[in-house]
Amino acid sequence: MSGIIGKKIGMTSIFDASGKNQPCTVIEAGPCHVTQVKTRETDGYEAIQLAYDDKKEKHSTKAEMGHFAKAGITPKRKVVEFTRFEAENRKKFGDVVEVDIFIEGEYVDVVGISKGKGFQGVVRRHGFSGVGGTTHGQHNRLRAPGSIGASSWPSRVFKGMRMAGQMGNKRVKMINLQILKIVKEKNLILVKGAVPGANGSYVIIERWS
Repeated sequence: MSGIIGKKIGMTSIFDASGKNQPCTVIEAGPCHVTQVKTRETDGYEAIQLAYDDKKEKHSTKAEMGHFAKAGITPKRKVVEFTRFEAENRKKFGDVVEVDIFIEGEYVDVVGISKGKGFQGVVRRHGFSGVGGTTHGQHNRLRAPGSIGASSWPSRVFKGMRMAGQMGNKRVKMINLQILKIVKEKNLILVKGAVPGANGSYVIIERWS
């Protein structure tokens, strides 16, 4: 299996083998249950579906309860499909995936939803410096974007123009993060550096490719 679902706990720092203090993110990863194994013959593609984090039955639909009942588990909050996995380590329906699929020192990709910061202007969102001086009566242009295009041509705003808008709340993948430590008895993974998302948010950890 090449990946697992987890929950971001927060950040801390540990000392590595060389004695250097390394900042790291603590992730509670698994245990995850295999709730479906998709094959090319029946579904058109191959994937392994994992479920993580219990939730109450009253918050689940009948379809969800029936789906999880087939695997003999209680309803789960987060369900993710993994399409990359090693043939020799392929998990079967009903198996449990834990942090021991990774080893300390290897590199992984971590996917999360970044913190939403609402509607922001160009100075904060894109690092603009504003129009500039306050001479000639420019008292309200310090954080303005300035001109965004020509007049008669193109008579429209080009796609991708850096303007004000919603900032954050996007799916972000941090690649090539090293696993500094694994605490198997507590299902914890400590990865070097920062991981997108707020504390308590779900993340997906996949072996680096």
